Amino acid sequence: MQPEYVVYVLTALAAVVVVLTRLRLSKQAAAGRHSVGAGIVNVHTACGVLALVTWVVYLVGTNDLVGVVGLAFWWLTTLAGLLILLRWLPSRGRHATAARDDTWSEGPGLSVLAHIGMFVGVLVFTWFYVAR
Repeated sequence: MQPEYVVYVLTALAAVVVVLTRLRLSKQAAAGRHSVGAGIVNVHTACGVLALVTWVVYLVGTNDLVGVVGLAFWWLTTLAGLLILLRWLPSRGRHATAARDDTWSEGPGLSVLAHIGMFVGVLVFTWFYVAR
């Protein structure tokens, strides 16, 4: 399989992660042990959309500057996603709250898969950019 095809598939999966994260965290009582502020979700969504657009423009063309900008937005999206994962850290103390589940899944499995997968995908994007 050619590396371009892997990058195309990972790009589509990254777009799905950005959209599903926005949908999943748009509710007031999103799953997790802690609430996530709207700011980090907005950063994740905005950088994800900008990353997707610039990265697709880079893949269609060959402008290296657009590729670097796309990678920068992918890295910002990934960092925001990893920060979003912090909502699953255990709480301790007298006023600690129990984890909330939602209709998407029970526990952090889907979030971990999506955001660790995004991290690996962005590593592959970076390798692809450097090797191209």
